[in-house]
Amino acid sequence: MMTNEDFLEVIKDSFHTYLRIGTSRSTAKLKPLHGHIATDLAEKFGAGFSIHSQGWENDKEGSIEGRYYPKNVDITIEKAGKVVAGYAVKFVMRNYSQNSNNYFENMLGETANIRANSIPYFQIFIIFDKVPYYEKGGSFKKYDTITPHNLDKYLALSKDDPTVFFHTPDKTLVALIKLKEKSPLYQYKNDEEYASYYQSVIHDNDLLSYAAQLGDPFGDGVIFNDYEDFIERTYHITMGRLKRD
Repeated sequence: MMTNEDFLEVIKDSFHTYLRIGTSRSTAKLKPLHGHIATDLAEKFGAGFSIHSQGWENDKEGSIEGRYYPKNVDITIEKAGKVVAGYAVKFVMRNYSQNSNNYFENMLGETANIRANSIPYFQIFIIFDKVPYYEKGGSFKKYDTITPHNLDKYLALSKDDPTVFFHTPDKTLVALIKLKEKSPLYQYKNDEEYASYYQSVIHDNDLLSYAAQLGDPFGDGVIFNDYEDFIERTYHITMGRLKRD
């Protein structure tokens, strides 16, 4: 299974794909992440379970029959042809402040739809501690610097009881990643200059690290910067649910 350091390397692979493709909308950037996480889940759950995900085996995500509508989900786990858990993965690489409420509201809606149908659902949210914000056309405007204020929605969510609120994921991983800077306070002209610089240093050992400036402000519902613990806990939640059903 991936260690926390291995997880950083896979995040780097996804970031590299994003830089080459030049758009955050492409699902190709998430294939390395989905595939490696699916591999870990297949190893963890073992025989009798099947995993559906891009970047894994048939390279297709699965669908979960929610209470209100079916939903394609990044990674699904099945046993005996029945979906027993789902994982959603979000990696934000640009314009976070513009879209943060939409990201969060969509996450709440899809979680409620699935969990209301008695299926465990887990979220992985990855974001750089400084996210570039571009104007239309690609010109650089500013950085969205991630502080506790930017994550206050997730702080509140981390204290919710998922047995009471269906919109609350059974467990959420928040990975806040520090990206090496060209120089302190350097501002790029546009997205092309940003991509060019990071492609030139993509193989540097110190390119990525876990951001530590926030400490760990979250409640029990959110696991912060610890992929290994997240996989372990979500496995036990899923297996516990299966034993009860």
